[in-house]
Amino acid sequence: MVEENRVTLRGMWSSMYSKRVELALRVKGIEYEYMEEDLMNKSMLLLRYNPVHKKVPVLVHNGKPVAESLVILEYIDETWKHNPRLLPEDPYERAKVGFWANFLHLQVFEALAVVFTSEGEVQERAIEQVHE
Repeated sequence: MVEENRVTLRGMWSSMYSKRVELALRVKGIEYEYMEEDLMNKSMLLLRYNPVHKKVPVLVHNGKPVAESLVILEYIDETWKHNPRLLPEDPYERAKVGFWANFLHLQVFEALAVVFTSEGEVQERAIEQVHE
């Protein structure tokens, strides 16, 4: 039997996507259990909960998994309707927020990947890009 309103977040400490969901849960005041995943040795539960992408974050609410951070944010807002809202109620405004959140996240993530995997001038340009 699944405990009512049990929330578990399967994430990774270095995942910006996991941090996005952790922040949302805290902003909404939702109690949850955090389970750290080792992406080099993925748990059977992670593979079962996210069989397509096999990555974090995965929110498990009452035994039902929800994957992908922006999808999880929408789920949180629709399930726990109390304020503060995470996303605008208007569909167009919500779509704009989703676009910009994804755009900024990709820009920062890609620039940080270059920062950590390069040297010299390439790395310096990537650091400048992150600061911009």
